[in-house]
Amino acid sequence: MSDVESEALTVVEGDATDPEAVARLAAGHDAVVSTLGPSGDESPGILSEMLRAVVEGMRRGEVERLVWTGGAGILHVDPETRLVETEAFPEEWKPVSQAAIDAYELLEDADDLRWTYLAPAGLIEPGERTGEYRTAEGELVVDDDGDSYVSMEDFAVALVDRLEADDAVHTQLGVGY
Repeated sequence: MSDVESEALTVVEGDATDPEAVARLAAGHDAVVSTLGPSGDESPGILSEMLRAVVEGMRRGEVERLVWTGGAGILHVDPETRLVETEAFPEEWKPVSQAAIDAYELLEDADDLRWTYLAPAGLIEPGERTGEYRTAEGELVVDDDGDSYVSMEDFAVALVDRLEADDAVHTQLGVGY
């Protein structure tokens, strides 16, 4: 369970593969924010199962706003190539990245929901919260030196900003410096 506390936030815990559980937990709330991913003993394919259950649960719970997070592998480095398809992408992360792409393709069909898909830069780690970041639609964000980085803190700021602004609907955004 999360240690995040705020009067403006309700953190809930439940089975993300069960649409009825999601509906029960989501009902009466303004939005769902998902940072779901497979645990060490789960197949990466569980991402699609969770996405289907969250979407169906939101429909049943009558909640329309979703901010879903995924990894950088889904983002494009050029118009024809995703980061996961590059030689530099770590082999051990490819199954999870492909599963995220598969889940994203399901999300694209959920046009009755106001969803935004956020993916961090190529490197995300704890760091400083600056409140500064850039976004790019469907693209990996890189700096002038070609590096792709964002702190976890600023990725969280970007997530909350997109949630509060209720913009970038039906959009995949890369986040970085």
